[in-house]
Amino acid sequence: MSLSERLNQDLKDAMRARDQVRLTVIRGIKSAVTEAETRKERKSVDDSDILGIIAKEVKERREVLTEFERAGRTDLVEKALQEIEVLSEYLPEPLSAEQIHVLVVEAVRATGATDSSGLGKVMGWLQPRIRGRADGKEVSRHVKEVLGSS
Repeated sequence: MSLSERLNQDLKDAMRARDQVRLTVIRGIKSAVTEAETRKERKSVDDSDILGIIAKEVKERREVLTEFERAGRTDLVEKALQEIEVLSEYLPEPLSAEQIHVLVVEAVRATGATDSSGLGKVMGWLQPRIRGRADGKEVSRHVKEVLGSS
């Protein structure tokens, strides 16, 4: 079952269960997918694109989480945490630091990068392999470490 089909089925299940949080989150994902298809001139997006959209949604919610905490808005903190939990169900298992390091070393070898000027090339090689599984900032930090020690 593709991720798009799974989202459609989960949307129906959330409607039946009257689960407003899940319903809102899934509708938001589907809306973002439709927007992405429009930008691609009505070409359908694949599971990789949908994972990228979901990862972006999780990242956005994590960023506002600290703002809500600072403002003392526990109601919004709780809502954001619930939404992150729903979104995380669709993401693959996150990569460990060791797995990221192995992928970075492989990327450096594959791209032939020898110093920090090859950062973009290495990140471009890594992006489809880490989408939804690791934070880009953390991966970039690993790449800089590896390229700095080369």
